[in-house]
Amino acid sequence: MLPWKLIDTTEVPGGGVPLRLMQRGQEFTIKLGQNELMSSRLFGSEEALATLTCFRLKDMKAPRLLIGGYGMGFTLRAALKVLGPKAKITVVELVPAIVAWARGPMAELSGDSLSDERVEIVEGDVVKAIAGARGKYDAILLDVDNGPEGLTRKSNDALYDLKGLRAAQAALSPGGVLAVWSSFPYDKFTALLGKAGFNAEEIKIRATGTRGGARHVIWLATKPKI
Repeated sequence: MLPWKLIDTTEVPGGGVPLRLMQRGQEFTIKLGQNELMSSRLFGSEEALATLTCFRLKDMKAPRLLIGGYGMGFTLRAALKVLGPKAKITVVELVPAIVAWARGPMAELSGDSLSDERVEIVEGDVVKAIAGARGKYDAILLDVDNGPEGLTRKSNDALYDLKGLRAAQAALSPGGVLAVWSSFPYDKFTALLGKAGFNAEEIKIRATGTRGGARHVIWLATKPKI
């Protein structure tokens, strides 16, 4: 078996442990210490984050989406496959190197998604992007920090606490969808979404998108239309 080799490292703003981009043959992984944050081998649930959300937007001709966290781009590419030509997707990524890796070592994986005319890439904090919006988006998709309990950066908790969820609700249009990806269950989160004013559904899905493998969790939370 081919050994893993280190391609690059980068710091996370406000974090203490560097991210490492590793490669083995055609496979990539991004690690924080010994924790694997994402892998080019396991992406079914990241794609499902997009497809499940976009299904709820299927009657919209020009939906506006905000994706928090580029990762390896699986959520973005899955959304682009099913959305029409008038859709607009803003991707907010905190770590500049993540985008640089997508354009560089992982360019073959990224394909033409980063140059798609429907896509805007913003390097910044998605917490601030949400706070600065008011009814701007029809969907907000969050794949940040492995889920509602922070791992890479404590300040990411501000996305998932009650104040953060209410900010997300304010940033959505009536009937808009907040979709949250997590690598692990979080029993209190569905109730917290309800407290923030959402109608929430928790969906368990395999990391591979098929049978077997780890179970991830996606919450789909809808803002009431009235």
